[in-house]
Amino acid sequence: MTIRTQLATLILLAGTPLLSTLGTAQTAPTDLDKSIDLSVSSHVKVQHLLTELQQAVSQHNAAAVAALVHYPIKVNPGKHPITIKNPKAFIKDYDQIITPDIAAAIYKQKYDALFVNSQGVMIGDGEVWITGFCLDKNCKNSDIKIGTIQDTKNLKP
Repeated sequence: MTIRTQLATLILLAGTPLLSTLGTAQTAPTDLDKSIDLSVSSHVKVQHLLTELQQAVSQHNAAAVAALVHYPIKVNPGKHPITIKNPKAFIKDYDQIITPDIAAAIYKQKYDALFVNSQGVMIGDGEVWITGFCLDKNCKNSDIKIGTIQDTKNLKP
């Protein structure tokens, strides 16, 4: 584990109790919460997913990160996109998918600085997108998962 990863882990773990306290003390939804609710259906689930993702990445827990992803997922961790069909394949290729740049974007993301649009909730500069997915034909049941993982350094505006 690199010193940068260790430092990020310590910072994240130190702030986790504070984040959970702040989340439970909040009573009225903010404008961000309302935007997330409209985009992906539940700001509470997004808040939990972000916290779980940050903890899993800081602990280099590939299985925990894989559980937060919607499959199949097309990831673009660099020059060539790849399609990951299931959690087992994600775990196998974890270090190619969650690159240091993508991990850094995840570590740095604060809930109150999330960007939201009709495509979902963006982490960093688009390295990770959280999206709502229908679980049935009529979309009466849905789930919130990671739908995109990509390196944004080489994306053209």
